[in-house]
Amino acid sequence: MNDLRRCWAPKGVRPIVPKQIIREYSYAYGAVGPFKGEACFLILPAMNAQCMNIFLQELSRRYPKYFLLLIQDRAPCHSKTALSIPENIMIENIPPYSPELNPTENIWKDVREKFFHNLVFDSQEALEDQLQSACNFYEQHKSIVKSITGWKWITKNTLKKLN
Repeated sequence: MNDLRRCWAPKGVRPIVPKQIIREYSYAYGAVGPFKGEACFLILPAMNAQCMNIFLQELSRRYPKYFLLLIQDRAPCHSKTALSIPENIMIENIPPYSPELNPTENIWKDVREKFFHNLVFDSQEALEDQLQSACNFYEQHKSIVKSITGWKWITKNTLKKLN
């Protein structure tokens, strides 16, 4: 998960930044609301339909008074036939090979940039603790989520259609 980047070093000194290769995985599931900057994240042990269903149930539980439109990619665990979609959630898929249409991808990029650059972890638990800190940060800072995900072509066009 560490993200190697440039870093400052005195002239003539080549900085040494360790690179870590891990064969253990944890998965962050996330949904954001570009209009208000709302964010909901869960860290789960697998990327499968069972974990996706847990995430959908939690999302529904956190926002029971809202009807949520969830835009997602076409990952195998996102198959509508394998999911138990709560009544207050509707799911639509973005076209294949178009992650640039998914504003949540910018959150993941920001997480790597701000919370994982040039870091090595001594355990999976330490990595998950850092990931939890990142998720908590975005859940608490709505203005940042809104600025990263509230693209004009989403918010402006959607508001026009709603009015």
